[in-house]
Amino acid sequence: MTEQPPRGSSSIALVAERARAQVSDVDRGGAASALARSRRLFSRVLETRLVGTGLWILGLVLFCAIFANVIAPYSPIEQDYLAITEPPSATHWLGTDDLGRDVLSRIIYGTRVSLEVGVIAVGIAITLGVSLGLTAGYGRGLVDDVIMRIVDALQAFPGLVLALGIAAALGPGIGNAMIAIGIVATPAIARLTRAQTLTIREREFVSAAQVIGASPWMIVTRHIWPNVTAPIIVQATLLVGTAIVTEASLSFLGVGVVPPTPSWGSMIRTGSQYLEVAPWMSLVPGIAIFATVLAFNFVGDGLRRALDPRLLARGRG
Repeated sequence: MTEQPPRGSSSIALVAERARAQVSDVDRGGAASALARSRRLFSRVLETRLVGTGLWILGLVLFCAIFANVIAPYSPIEQDYLAITEPPSATHWLGTDDLGRDVLSRIIYGTRVSLEVGVIAVGIAITLGVSLGLTAGYGRGLVDDVIMRIVDALQAFPGLVLALGIAAALGPGIGNAMIAIGIVATPAIARLTRAQTLTIREREFVSAAQVIGASPWMIVTRHIWPNVTAPIIVQATLLVGTAIVTEASLSFLGVGVVPPTPSWGSMIRTGSQYLEVAPWMSLVPGIAIFATVLAFNFVGDGLRRALDPRLLARGRG
C-alpha cells in the first residue's frame, strides 16, 4: 500500500503556501505603492516653476562630470606655451589660460571637483548634524544644553571665516576642504533635526512606543527619524549649492583644491590677475558656479513646495 501523508502536515503546508502568497502580494502592493508615491512626488516637484530648468542644468553638469574623459577636447593640465591667453576660437572654444591650458576642458573636469565636494561635504554635515539633532531633541535636559551650546559656538563664526580657519589648520587639499565645509554646514542640519524631533517626540505613536517598553534607540530610528527626513532632504539640496560656493571661495583664497587639479574657484583666482587681457579666464568659471548653484536652488525650492502641503496648496491657489 502507498503511504498517505498525514492530514495535519498537508494542512500546514497549505497554510504556509497561502501565507507566502499573502506576503508576496503585500510586497508587490508595497512596491507599487512606493512607485506611485514617487511619481506623485516628482510631478509635484515639477509643478514649481524653473525646476525643469534646474534639473536640465544639473543633468548637464552630472553628464560632464561622468564623461569628462570622453567629451573634454584636451587634457586639463596640458600646457601649450604657444597659445597662452588665447581668446576663444575654433581650436579653443572658450580660450586658454595663462599657461596655455584649454579653459573648456578645465571647466568640464572642474565639475567633478564641485560635485564631489558638494555631495561629500553635505554628507558629512548630515551625518554629524542628524546625530546631534536627534540626540539633543530626544534626550533634552543636560544633553540638549551641551549639544546646542556647541552648535551655537560654531554658528557664532561667519561660515566662510570658520571654513577658512579649519582648512588652513588642516592644510590645502580637497579632502580637508570637504571636512571644513561639512563642519560649517553641520549646525544648520543639527538645529533643523532637533526642531523636528522636539515636535515628533510628542506625537501619540511615540508615546505608545514608550509605553510598550521600546528602547530609545528603537524609538529614534524607527519612529522619529523617518518623520524628519523630508525637511532634511530639502535643506541638504540647498546646502550643496552653498558648499560649491564655499569650495570655490577656499580655492580662490589658496586653501582649497591644490593645483594643477582644475577647480572653478582656483580658475577664478588665476583669472583675476588677467581681467584686462583675458577676461574669459574668470568669466567662464564664474558663470559655471552661478548656473550650478542656481540649479540646486531651483530643485531645492521645488522639493520644499512638494513636501510641504501648505506651500503646495498656496501655489495652486
